[in-house]
Amino acid sequence: MDTLNCFHCGLEIIEAEEIVFEDKSFCCNGCKTVYEIFAINDMTCYYDFENSPGATPLDIQGKYDFLDNDQIVSKLLEFEEDQTAIVSLSIPHIHCSSCIWILENLQKLEKGITSSQVNFNQKKVRIVYDKNEVSFKSIVLLLSRIGYEPYISLENYETGTQNVDRSLTYKLGVAFFCFGNIMLLSFPEYFEVGEFWLDTYKPFFRGLIFVLSLPAFLYSASGYYVSAYKSIKSGLLNIDVPIALGIIVMFVRSVVDITFDYGAGFFDSLTGLIFFMLLGKSFQMKTYNFLSFERDFKSYFPIAITRIGEVNKEENIPVYEIIKGDRLLIRNQELIPVDGILMSESASIDYSFVTGEAIPVTKKSGDKIFAGGKQMGKVIEMQVLHSVSQSYLTQLWSNDIFQKTVEQKHKSSTDTISRYFTPLLLLIAFVSFVYWIFIDTKIAFTVFTAVLIVACPCALALTAPFTLGNILRIVGKQKFYLKNALVIEQLAAVDTIVFDKTGTITTNKKATITYKGQKINKNQLVLIKNGLRASNHPLSRMLYDFLPEAQTIIVDDFIEITGKGIQVTCNGVQIQMGSASFCDAKANEGTNATIKNTSVHIKIEGEYIGVYEFKNQYRDGLEHLFQDLSKKYELKVLSGDNEGERATLETILPRGTELVFNQKPDEKLEFIKRLQEAGKNVMMVGDGLNDAGALAQSNIGISISENVNVFSPACDGILEANEFQKLNYFLQLSQKSILVIKMSFGLSLLYNVVGLSFAVTGNLLPLVAAILMPLSTITIVSFVTIMSNYYAKKINRIVL
Repeated sequence: MDTLNCFHCGLEIIEAEEIVFEDKSFCCNGCKTVYEIFAINDMTCYYDFENSPGATPLDIQGKYDFLDNDQIVSKLLEFEEDQTAIVSLSIPHIHCSSCIWILENLQKLEKGITSSQVNFNQKKVRIVYDKNEVSFKSIVLLLSRIGYEPYISLENYETGTQNVDRSLTYKLGVAFFCFGNIMLLSFPEYFEVGEFWLDTYKPFFRGLIFVLSLPAFLYSASGYYVSAYKSIKSGLLNIDVPIALGIIVMFVRSVVDITFDYGAGFFDSLTGLIFFMLLGKSFQMKTYNFLSFERDFKSYFPIAITRIGEVNKEENIPVYEIIKGDRLLIRNQELIPVDGILMSESASIDYSFVTGEAIPVTKKSGDKIFAGGKQMGKVIEMQVLHSVSQSYLTQLWSNDIFQKTVEQKHKSSTDTISRYFTPLLLLIAFVSFVYWIFIDTKIAFTVFTAVLIVACPCALALTAPFTLGNILRIVGKQKFYLKNALVIEQLAAVDTIVFDKTGTITTNKKATITYKGQKINKNQLVLIKNGLRASNHPLSRMLYDFLPEAQTIIVDDFIEITGKGIQVTCNGVQIQMGSASFCDAKANEGTNATIKNTSVHIKIEGEYIGVYEFKNQYRDGLEHLFQDLSKKYELKVLSGDNEGERATLETILPRGTELVFNQKPDEKLEFIKRLQEAGKNVMMVGDGLNDAGALAQSNIGISISENVNVFSPACDGILEANEFQKLNYFLQLSQKSILVIKMSFGLSLLYNVVGLSFAVTGNLLPLVAAILMPLSTITIVSFVTIMSNYYAKKINRIVL
């Protein structure tokens, strides 16, 4: 008689307790209720991804009453501002595509939830919700009702500690103990000790060997059985299926051998096989941890922040040197890197990077402000509450809204090979077994097991991530920080490079500045300096540093108009600083010459005062870099400035470099878009703030960082300004990384072909196959590491 299983959770139903609803059988009212919730909200396609994907909801009455305490809830929240709150919850039951689908559609079940995003590897869901419409407790109860009860531990949230999973270490230890002792007890069989021993003690020792094999077979290898079962249940065949089958076949055959006295069995090989397989798995995990792509915030945020030191002295420090109690200066459009208390009178903060909502939030002195917000308007001061949070800032850069849709060619080819690898491997194993069974039964079982064990798609699957991961590490050490490994593939595909001029190919530190116009008195200099203090534009920063030290005064009003300039009010005096048109420079005699140069015009109380003229200093190695790049790439230079420096650039840059001036930010974006429509694969190199739109539109956007907090999550990489001349080196290295991937693919395929040819001919023992399998992984990891390091050094010698 067929067993009856619950439509929701898949558990076997006791006939007397069966609950039928809409012609579907459920094991309990809890499962029926979950189905009803999904049905009412038109979400029954949850069951289309996998049969019986759910879990039986548990009775949680009163369990989460502690979440009525606002102080406790505030400790659990990642972000809390006005009505918006964000929390990340650990969901142990996440196990399949159905789980991901339902957890990323929670807004359909609860209208107060804005969005939810699943991290499958960490078994976490990040939920953004409206506090006015739904409480944190209600969300937890909802998750529990649909079978996804979160794991909440206040201790973990307060201390940041994580439970370390040591199960693999325990399994490895048990397997080694069993393997070593079985080998020891098998010595008399190996060396065929006298007939008296064999006749007298053989049954005892074989029985003892059988008992010792059970912990390894049942416990140490259990992970392979579970993985294989879930794989078969989901309709896919992963690599653990043939491994589990090989272990089971070897165990059954060994039991038959000792039961009917056909031989000593293969318990030594079986436990050795499990031990070496687990050893290889442990090595893979340690290697993955070593080349973890979730790098620390020092790699993600090589930007500077302005700290106010003693005697109100401003100093630029790396963001990771911020400590609790520091006083920070945040300018217009700058990112707030840490949680803190607002010290200034008021602030207008845009949290769109965090919540997706672009409406600025007004804060008053003493209010808490959160990391990830962007200051809009005049300069503010804040006091730091916590040091920089790695997970929070890296999550900000990796937010889905800043991800670009890119075809991952190597990932798709790897997935295709992996999908067909296991079915093909099983076919080869069974065909080989059928062939050998008529020739030699012993060899048939050996061949069957060896084929299942020796072939491994792991080496194939590891080629791309390990190669790209190592390149990520190499370029990171040279101060080129990439969002993720995928960016390297994008770099290799680039055929057109667009450079911004100001702050990108020019340096902020070495410009020669001269003033032309009416004489500026001391009070006017104080007003100009304080007006510039809040701006992050490269020209503003250069002019601010150029002007003499002045008393810090409160700016009453600050407006920065992108592409034009800034308008501020200090002590009731209105000042305009920016382009010629913004300050009506054309209406004044004697300014025509300066209009054609890079300049900042000054207008005070409606009267044109004069102009600061910049003679830009171009970055070291610019001419050599452009000469090298022009051999392989189309080069363009965009600038928001006028054509005053066209002649200079034409002498520095190679012939054929397109120069486009008077470009506003939206025009830069349209320029990139037109190139893409013409079939170009475009890399944009800009300053990260004024070029945010163009960086986001381009296939790959690189932000140049020069001691200013101009980070934009829209960029794919951050290059420290003093490494600008190495840009060609990084591009060449990305192309070589693709070559390394192709070579390691070939090496992996060669290993599998040679290994299988030895196995099907009966020339490979299962134990040797178990040793070779992890060795293939070690070989691939060693190969890609050596080759990527080799190319890094070789290209460095040639290019630099």
